[in-house]
This record gives sequence, structure tokens and C-alpha cells, in this order.
Amino acid sequence: MSTSPFMRAVRITGHGGPEVLELTEVAVPAPQAGEALVQVSAVALNNTDLWTREGAYGCPGDPKALSGWRGQIDFPRIQGADVAGRVVAVGAGVEDSLIGRRVVVDPAIYDTVGPDANPVGLMGSERDGGYAEYVTAPVERVHDVTESPLTDDQLATLPTAYGTALGMIERGRLRKGETALVSGASGGVGLALVQIARARGARVLAISSGPKIDAVREAGAHGVIDRAGDVAGQIRAAAPEGIDVALDVVAGELVGEGLPLLREGGRWVIAGALGGYDVAFDVRRLYLHNAQVIGSAMHTPTHFDLLMDLARRAEIQPVIAATFPLDQATQAQEELSRRGHVGKIVMHP
Repeated sequence: MSTSPFMRAVRITGHGGPEVLELTEVAVPAPQAGEALVQVSAVALNNTDLWTREGAYGCPGDPKALSGWRGQIDFPRIQGADVAGRVVAVGAGVEDSLIGRRVVVDPAIYDTVGPDANPVGLMGSERDGGYAEYVTAPVERVHDVTESPLTDDQLATLPTAYGTALGMIERGRLRKGETALVSGASGGVGLALVQIARARGARVLAISSGPKIDAVREAGAHGVIDRAGDVAGQIRAAAPEGIDVALDVVAGELVGEGLPLLREGGRWVIAGALGGYDVAFDVRRLYLHNAQVIGSAMHTPTHFDLLMDLARRAEIQPVIAATFPLDQATQAQEELSRRGHVGKIVMHP
């Protein structure tokens, strides 16, 4: 354990642009009963970091309201949902045997106990996160991955992007031999969707553009649809029998264009709105074909356990796009917002 009672951390003091990120010294948090203190070795960035900082989530009844992931944020808040590190201390009631283990933290705050709970909060939004040298977490959210062949950087990319992807795939009931369509395929969640769907034995069609197409193909896509062209036409040509499951983080106009391309009983799973949150579609294409539109926010504890099994066996190989030191959090978020990269951006506290 560090001798200093203080640690460096990057927090936001309010909603706004990159200027609201501040590098500061704060007290190392003490693990409460049932918690572990994790020394952060890597923290991955996500779109949720940008959206939370900007207050871009809106509220029910007021889509333009400044809001964190699930409502008002208690400022100042240390950002960062995706942590890999080592347990250095535990609170009352927690086994000492966890100390020294390499772990990944499930960042979700759930609505109830139990394996199928829904996430209603997120580390880095509703509680302090991993843009810091240390972070506390409830011990049941701390997963031992000491034996995983993946690096700390790779492990840190898993919770939000791969957790979200696995949640989508599970809720969409994607099975071996089915055809999956992945939108936004070069992003963190998109690349995770391609890798996990491929590992499941699905045929994967991915939507991407320009210089990123090769990287998406390398991640395991069987075919890549160029976003710059006629998307619906390309999908029809690549999958004349139709799509079984669409795994969509873009939404916007894609939903209306894409629903008619589903097979009978197809599922359209949405976990993001990079293309816009206002969606219009012909509802006849939904009910006449027994299709389903499914919303998917992150993962359940059951999904996260499945993800950690994949990590221990290294059945997925996360791609690291860039690494930054903690004091360059502003540059790291700006790099993320430019969307020029493929894979995940990671910071080292």
C-alpha cells in the first residue's frame, strides 16, 4: 500500500467541455465494509466519459436536460468506468486472500441483488471511478483475473465496451450460424461486438468506413459494409436471406432503413445513439414479421461473469489504439472524440 494518504486523480467539477477536467490530489479512499481498494494499473476511456462530462444523456421527459448516465451527478466526480489493477486493501468482512490479486472491476451499480439485475448507475458517473491511482469497489464487483494471458491494458478495455457488447448479444439471443449486423464497427463497442459474435460462431457483417475497414475485417468481420455507400443495398447483397440480429450502437436513420432487412423473427438490438436519438420506422415491418426492437444498457452480473470467463481464456483480443498518462486526460478524451482510432484508448495512472 502506498505510504502517501493522497493520490492523483482527474475529476470533473461540472458539465462542459474538456476544460472541466482537473488533475488534482485527493485522499486515497478507504475501503468500507464489503469493499476492496484497487490500485489502478490501467483505465480505459469510453464514449460514456464524454457524454457524462458533457451532460448529454438527457432526462425522461426532457431529452435536452444536462444529465449524467442516470440523472444528476454529485460533483466533483472522478471519471472512469473501466479499471484493471491489483487489490491492495480490503474493508471489514472481506477475505484477505484477495489482496495482491489482479482484478477487473464491474463498473455497474445494479438495481437489486441477483444474477439478472439491471444497471442503474456507473462508476465514474454515479460513484467515483478510475481516473485515479486508487478506486474502491464492492467486493462482489471485483473479479479475479490473475491467470488471464491478457495484459492490464487489454483487461481494462473489457468492462464497458465488451460488457455492453456481450449484453447486446445475450439479449439479442445470437446463436451459432446466424447472421449478425454490427453498426459503428470500428468503435470500442463495435469492435467488441465483431469479436464476440465471431467467437460465438455467427456470420458477421460490419458497417464501417474508409481506412478503418481493414481493421474491422482483421477483428473478425466476414464482410464489411461501407458506410459511405448505399448501406441498405450493400446489406441486401451481402445477406440476401436477411439479418438475424442487428447489433446497433448508431441508431438514427439506420433503424428505419434496416428493419426491413431483418429475417422473420429477427431482433434489432440498440445500445447507443451515435447517429441520433430520434428514430422513425415503418411499424408494419415490425409486427408483420414478428421482429423485435430491444434496448440494451450495458450488462447484467451474469453477462459480466461470462465476459470474465472469456478474458481468463483470452478468447477475445482487445485492440489498444493509444495510451496516455493520467495527466493527459484532456488529450486522451479529445483523441476519443475525434473518432479517428480503431480500438480502445487507455490511460496509466
